[in-house]
This record gives sequence, C-alpha cells and structure tokens, in this order.
Amino acid sequence: MLLRGKGFEVDTAHDGESALEMARAIRPDAMLLDIGLPRMNGYEVAQMLRSEGFAGKLIAVSGYGQSEDRRRSLEAGFNHHLVKPVDHQHLVELLNGGKSAG
Repeated sequence: MLLRGKGFEVDTAHDGESALEMARAIRPDAMLLDIGLPRMNGYEVAQMLRSEGFAGKLIAVSGYGQSEDRRRSLEAGFNHHLVKPVDHQHLVELLNGGKSAG
C-alpha cells in the first residue's frame, strides 16, 4: 500500500518460483525479494535472474543483517540488503534511484 500510494506499480508473488516467473514476464525496474521465500529462496531467485541478464534493481529483505548476510546478498546479485522492519523512506529513496551501502 505504501508503494502504491507513492505512485509505484506493484505486483506480488508469494513464493520464489512465482517471483521468478513474474519477473521473466513483466521485467520490472526493481524487485523486493524476501530471503525466506518458500520453494526457492530470495538468493536463488536473484542468482537465476542475474544469470538470465536481469538488469533491474534487486533489493533483499531479511530479518538478518549481519555482515555475512549482507555479503551473501551481494554475491547472489542483490543491489541492496534491507533488514526488517524496513525503513519506508529509505526504501522509497532506493526505488527512486538513491544509493545505499546496505
């Protein structure tokens, strides 16, 4: 609701396989992927998308934010790693082209 209210078009998938299929079909500019997605986790989805040439922004969303978690996200192809609960203003800034170390 927050993102729609800010003018973003939002589509939702409830598992990794559906997220991958959706990304292939609509080629979004950005995706938020929960690391703990069922059937295929966010790391696997990111790796598959990057191997297929997906150039959009990938943002990992996780309950874990240790340096190892962030490293693993970057290695999987994510541009950013956000820890739950996500700071809404920071998320909007990232989606609007802002940069972040995390």
